[in-house]
Formats: sequence, C-alpha cells, structure tokens
Amino acid sequence: MSRIALLLKSHRPDFAYASRLIESFSRFNEENLQLYCVVPSVDVPVFSAFSSSAVTVVSQEDIAGGHLVKNGMHGLSAGYINQEIVKLAFWETGLADNYFCVDSDAVFIRGIHTRDFMRDDETPFSVLVQDKELAVQPRYFAEHWRSRELSLRQIMDVIGLEDPIIRTCHGHQIFSSQVLSSLVADFFNERGWTYADALQVSPYEFSWYNMWLQKSEVIPIHPIEPLVKVFHNEEQHLASLLLGETLEDFARSYIAVVINSNYSRAMGLVSFSDSKTASLAPYLSYGELSALLAAKARNSWDRGWSKGKSVR
Repeated sequence: MSRIALLLKSHRPDFAYASRLIESFSRFNEENLQLYCVVPSVDVPVFSAFSSSAVTVVSQEDIAGGHLVKNGMHGLSAGYINQEIVKLAFWETGLADNYFCVDSDAVFIRGIHTRDFMRDDETPFSVLVQDKELAVQPRYFAEHWRSRELSLRQIMDVIGLEDPIIRTCHGHQIFSSQVLSSLVADFFNERGWTYADALQVSPYEFSWYNMWLQKSEVIPIHPIEPLVKVFHNEEQHLASLLLGETLEDFARSYIAVVINSNYSRAMGLVSFSDSKTASLAPYLSYGELSALLAAKARNSWDRGWSKGKSVR
C-alpha cells in the first residue's frame, strides 16, 4: 500500500485532456509516485497507452463495480455521479493510505513530491477553504454560489457539523482512507446508505469527505489552501491573462493549473503557455483581436518613441 498516490478518473471524451495531464505528470513526477487512471471498462484499451511503471490504468468496474449507478440525479448524468462514487470508493482497493484526486483538465507545472500532500508520515494535509474570492464574483455567485451553499449546508446538517463557516473544496483534495473508512462505517452504514444515497442528498463528494473530517476529527486536521489553481469560468482566466500571470508565477503557489473544460471545451485544449495575445484569441472575435493587436503595436511604438525622445 502506498502512503500517497494520485487518482485520475477519466473517460474517452477526455482522452486528449488526460494525455496532456499524464505527460505533465511524467515530466514532474520527481519521486516516482503512482498515478491510478480509472476509466470505464470499454475505455481501458484506449487508455492503456498511458500504462507505465508510474501509471496504472484500471476499469471503474473493478474499483467500484458494486456501487455504480445506472441513472443520474440532480440533473447530473449517471457518468458524472459514477466518477464521484469512484473517488469516494477508491480507498476500498487498499492501494493507497491517502490519494490526491486530480482532474483530467489539470496540468502539472512543477515538481510534485510527497511533502506536497503529507504533513508527516501518517497524516495528509486537508484542503479546507471558504472560497471568499468566488463569492465576490457576480457571475460565479449567480450561477453557482447560492445553490452550492445550500447543498453544502445540507451535508453539514445531516452529518451534524455545527459551524457558521463552510470550509471545503471544489476538488483536488487529498483523501485519507482512514477518514473515508470511518465515513462509511460510522455514518453511511448506520443509516443503511450507499455512496449513491449520500450523493442523492447532495452531489458534492469532496464535501461529504470534508464535513465528516471536521465532524469526526478521525485524523489531525492540517488545513492548507488549494494545491491547484482553477479557472472556473472565462472571466477568471481573462483577468489572469490581462494581469500577465504566467505558469512560472503560478508555480510559486500551486503544483497544477486547470482551465475548467466545462466552459472551455468548445475552444479545444486551451494552452497554458501561449503568448498573451494568442491566449486571449479564443475569447475574442476577429475584430476584437485585430483591435487588440493594433493597440499593442501602437503602445509599443509609443513607448519606443517616448524613450527615444527622453534620451535626446
């Protein structure tokens, strides 16, 4: 059993994303950590191309076959619910004491080490944040914050976690098998629940883990901020581009970056390393892009002219 491993839940439509992620994992996996790539059994032959000494491809039926559902819930597809179940049930394999869940649309941007995930030999870090900056953003607040807050409060109420502050994460949590074992034995089983029953109450798998962690304190809690920088919508990505933030800048605080494929998929694999102009291009019309390039050329000429004039 590994002290820490990585878990990637993917499927054929995300093959290009997973390919990019695994390439970056291979590049930055400086301690030969193990990544388990879990996909539907019909997709295993395709994803087997990624198999290596550090990457194991396995079917979701082998991981959580007895827990998977055939129907969706909360307006979410069965496939979406099943990827949540796989993440919650992976501990049952006994393959890892702790595992870091990473999304297909992530890209690692610096070396990854056990110390990124583990506080000490026994205890993982816990990603627990309030996401205040997201509540500030009008679009995120309108589209996601209010309904999400209600669902998270529902988990807290059912579990009996009394706290005026919501601390959880959107994803990319380090799951402790010890905490998940306790969640199943001491909470789900007492109610006769399956993973699907819990997700029927609220479809936020990471928050079921996080709220039980805070309620039970099965392991010591060593909170950290997110390990992955996520752009949830185009406004967030555009703001970053306009600020001139680079991968080198993000690498000072994060091990990976995500441009959420839920909104960016129509633009294809959005590059993390293009120039500012090239990165802005997918968001702009031809006219807007031409105006941007013209303005950039004008500004460059003006700066050069002013510099030359000041020298005289």
